[in-house]
Amino acid sequence: MGQTTIPAVVRDAAAKFGSAEALVDGELRLGFRTLLERVQVVARAFVARGVEPGDRVAITLPNTHHWVLTALGALYAGATLIPVNTRFTAAETVDLLVRGRARALVVAADFLGADRHAAIVATGAQLPDLRTVVRVPLEQPHRPVPGTLGWDEFLAFAEQVPEAEAEARADAVKPDDVSDILFTSGTSGRSKGVLSAHRQAVDVAAAWADCGRVTDGDRYLVINPFFHSFGYKAGILVGLLTGATIVPQAVFDVRKALEVITRERISVLPGAPTVFQSLLHEPDRGDLSSLRLAVTGAATVPASLVRRMRSELGFEIVLTAYGLTEAVVVTMCRPGDDAELVARTSGRATAGFEVAIHGDPGEIVVRGPDVMLGYLDDPEATAKAVDEDGWLHTGDVGELDAAGYLTITGRLKDMYICGGFNVYPAEVEHALTELDGVRDAAVIGVPDERLGEVGKAFVVGSGLTADDVIGFCRERLANYKTPRFVEFLDELPRNASGKVLKRLLSEEKA
Repeated sequence: MGQTTIPAVVRDAAAKFGSAEALVDGELRLGFRTLLERVQVVARAFVARGVEPGDRVAITLPNTHHWVLTALGALYAGATLIPVNTRFTAAETVDLLVRGRARALVVAADFLGADRHAAIVATGAQLPDLRTVVRVPLEQPHRPVPGTLGWDEFLAFAEQVPEAEAEARADAVKPDDVSDILFTSGTSGRSKGVLSAHRQAVDVAAAWADCGRVTDGDRYLVINPFFHSFGYKAGILVGLLTGATIVPQAVFDVRKALEVITRERISVLPGAPTVFQSLLHEPDRGDLSSLRLAVTGAATVPASLVRRMRSELGFEIVLTAYGLTEAVVVTMCRPGDDAELVARTSGRATAGFEVAIHGDPGEIVVRGPDVMLGYLDDPEATAKAVDEDGWLHTGDVGELDAAGYLTITGRLKDMYICGGFNVYPAEVEHALTELDGVRDAAVIGVPDERLGEVGKAFVVGSGLTADDVIGFCRERLANYKTPRFVEFLDELPRNASGKVLKRLLSEEKA
């Protein structure tokens, strides 16, 4: 894609795609030209509120048009975005606001019955950098709160700033300027703020769109949260680059998703494997004939799921991908790859990345122009993650085949040692997903006096016993890899990006 910026992409989309639908959120339908106009209004409002180039704007909203307009407007005004996980507690959110020195916060006033801003205030935290709080009403009419602005009140500030000033701000944004600080999921330890440049955000989105052959004829249901790079960069930015229509869903509800797919003729639907499992479990799915492209990713994507997504959900193309906050999209499968390859691997390098396997047990390392700029205010962690030769150490373990396709075999931190042998849970989990009746599975190591550690499987499924699960593994895996214990759960604890929170399972293992 070359040297460009997100404001330039918004302008280019308006010029190229005009009145074609850019964003559909319930009753709201915006064309690309109108989207640009709305973004310019938000940018002027931020300028009026004293947001300077390089200042940080935090967003804690679900997937709605407000998120899209806030993010693009802040970036247009030269600010840096801090997307906040909507599942974070008030204390976790405050931590990000403090560390990010956020100048403005746009927050859901009422989401899933909770007042996010009131919870932040209740912590009693001092936020001296925070000058503007915009409370967005999503479920109830706007209720004035002292010291804050409603959405419409905020937009009215745009009248104080000439259009030319906002355009000058957008012109001044450079490709190497920091576009966003995405905080890692914090599945182990404190989350880290990952700094990315405008050129990098655009590059990875363009590569993702190219692999999926996304065009202006596509309509893209974005279930992946916007606060995650999968929803923001492989979602919003992909739509702007290609002319695809973005249709956000604030909370994943399988029945509502099916209704939207039918009504809006959705063709592109990425998501975690559990999204597609949920769709397959619905007996009455409506008209899914518009579906074309699915992109998913995890260490455990069973080939049977890929085949069913094609045969029962009607996807022409099912791709798996591998990425992380520090590099966004590293590898992707390509259209035409067979079901076994899509399930077994996470594809081959994209977006100019080099992928290599480092040392024993085989850590995945990646290098390229889209590796993060570094961690926020943490040079020590940055130096630990990115070595002197520019290789980002991912903490994932994997293998590369002769064609450059990457298979993820586990996480370094998830590995446990059974009787002197290294066990990577991802391999065991992948085997379990092939057992009829298993919908989801996670494996951890638990203490054992004789062997040091042994495997414990947490299984979501029906019609199975522990003996069924252990017996199935014994037929397919070495003895030391076979779990010794099985616990059945209604669902696995996951973060918003779909990763299993194994620390929660570990806390319950005793």
